[in-house]
Amino acid sequence: MRLIKLFFCLCICRSLFAQVNKAPAYPLLMHNPYFSVWSFTDELNASSTKHWTGANQPMIGLIKVDGTTYRFLGKEPGPDTTSNNILSAHQKTVDMNATQTIYQFTCGTIDLTLTFTSPLLINDLDILSRQVSYVSFKTKSNDASEHNVQIYFGASTNLAVNVPSQQVTAQQYHAGGLSLLKAGTIEQPVLKKKGDDLRIDWGYVYIAVPTGQKPVETISEPDAAIHSFVNNASVAKNKTTGQGLMLNVVFPVEKTGSREKEHLVMVGYDNLYEIQYFNQDLKGWWKLSPGVTIEKVLEQAYTGYASVLSKCDAVNKMIYQDAVAAGGETYAKLCITAYRQCLAAHSLVKSPQGELLFFSKENFSNGCINTVDVTYPSAPLFLAYNPALMKGMLNGIFYFCEKSGKYTKSFAAHDLGTYPMANGEIYGSGGMPVEESGNMIILSAAIAKAEGNADYAKQHWKTLTQWVDYLSSEGLDPVNQLCTDDFAGHLARNANLSVKAIVGIGCYAMLAEMLGDKPTAEKYGAMAKEMVIKWQQLADAGDHYALTFNDKNTWSQKYNLVWDKIMHLHLFPADVYNKEVAYYLKKQNDFGLPLDSRKTYTKSDWILWTSVLASNQNDFEQLIDPVYKYSTETPTRVPLSDWHETTDGRKVGFQARSVVGGYFIKVLEVKWKE
Repeated sequence: MRLIKLFFCLCICRSLFAQVNKAPAYPLLMHNPYFSVWSFTDELNASSTKHWTGANQPMIGLIKVDGTTYRFLGKEPGPDTTSNNILSAHQKTVDMNATQTIYQFTCGTIDLTLTFTSPLLINDLDILSRQVSYVSFKTKSNDASEHNVQIYFGASTNLAVNVPSQQVTAQQYHAGGLSLLKAGTIEQPVLKKKGDDLRIDWGYVYIAVPTGQKPVETISEPDAAIHSFVNNASVAKNKTTGQGLMLNVVFPVEKTGSREKEHLVMVGYDNLYEIQYFNQDLKGWWKLSPGVTIEKVLEQAYTGYASVLSKCDAVNKMIYQDAVAAGGETYAKLCITAYRQCLAAHSLVKSPQGELLFFSKENFSNGCINTVDVTYPSAPLFLAYNPALMKGMLNGIFYFCEKSGKYTKSFAAHDLGTYPMANGEIYGSGGMPVEESGNMIILSAAIAKAEGNADYAKQHWKTLTQWVDYLSSEGLDPVNQLCTDDFAGHLARNANLSVKAIVGIGCYAMLAEMLGDKPTAEKYGAMAKEMVIKWQQLADAGDHYALTFNDKNTWSQKYNLVWDKIMHLHLFPADVYNKEVAYYLKKQNDFGLPLDSRKTYTKSDWILWTSVLASNQNDFEQLIDPVYKYSTETPTRVPLSDWHETTDGRKVGFQARSVVGGYFIKVLEVKWKE
């Protein structure tokens, strides 16, 4: 009875913070760039579930009510619905909170609540790194009568392949009170592939169900599994090898009335090895404990289900309430939409030197790992809630530049390779000298601000000093080079890039002050302020500041100014912010503020940063409301893209990237005010 009451309370609490009901795509199983399954349609049974890249990774959900079968999850990979005598369940609602996507269905006389929980707990690294999602099925009668109810869940072995033609092997067994299905490729090319539009084809996917729920688990061809469930027939024999097999779970028929019943499935993945780091293969963070196995982790996930849900509820509440307090309801919905996507674009490991490493993949951009100018826009989420992860994003770059013996340039590196191979920089075209040097200094200072001390920066002071001296000589009026918006091409005399250099120098001065080095702080602080005066003269275009110093008929978002404001560096006068914001409000289109005067496309992460330059709530909302319109009305149905057209809301490029962590910049500003 106590357990029932606990689950009832958790259910109520979860419903209070399920705030988002419309998104470009809906996260289902979310853990890292390889284990990332989504629904690309508003109705869960309108399409096959997919990997974030768009490749089909089917999951199927069926419910039989008094002999009539309804499909609520996915689309059958075999014969069509009509020939299978399957009806479509009526989806009443879909809601998202930070860690869950929750669907409500009517299946004839039975109501079904289907909840996907991926416990990406930003404040609990052990659970964050554990690649186990919960799929919960709750049923109850909607007509006050009892009905015979049976549930089927199936997951394709395509979750463990790069392409469907790859041969897989699968097995069924028991361990630790769980009935398990396991599948992976026969080939098992562990850490043998790198690139962007790829899925994992090493390691194993697991479907785990408590034996106490008396499941029948089988492995079959997809159409055979569905046919057997609909027609009350048994699968004669497990098919242990093949292509695109289905891992099937069938729960016993139960009498279901007005009292809600729950069935639970866990879907997990064991990568075996997660990342290659300077030619050494590293296991995931969750595998660091002696004697740990995926079976033990799945057992822990099950026995700790109530505890994990409680922690998820706390994170859901924290993310929602912090965002509402910082920027309002619309802003909170943007943050919730971004949360799981940002975290699941990373992998968490520990370096051979014992440092935490939190590696991003530059999804649908170029597949780079640990790209500094992807780290930079994503930073606000981690600075607000767990600076250790922020340091984990910088540690590899510092190691590469300081200790690897592979890097000799006077400015910061761009990346560490192509995911999942972090063996050194691969980005060409001379890198992004001012961009990445400014990013690394600013983020080091932001860590100091978040932690209240500059101990982390002190460890890398020699390197930071080298980079700030580069900015001192090259940053005010940058030569022709790329910035983080490299898709827009090279640009000389970039005013926003100059802002980054100036703010970077100001951040270095702040760090020196925190370390008690007043002469250095005064030297670089004075330098930054002198550069601001020159910048205002060079960029002044009357009612705004130009995109480039040499063309006053241009304009651009000066999103790099945000750190001056939220870290209280007091470099740029308030008039600069006010003049820019007033100008931006004249340049908006239906789906947002363009990035600059060259094109009508934009970057939504930068709009959220730019919105923080506003001096009042009304201007802030005017800048973010079109981004929310984009997130709910875009015709491009893929995981949230950060690069879209402001005229029609269509994706231009990129999807499922970590940079949407930048949406939390307003939350960070408010936290730092407090």
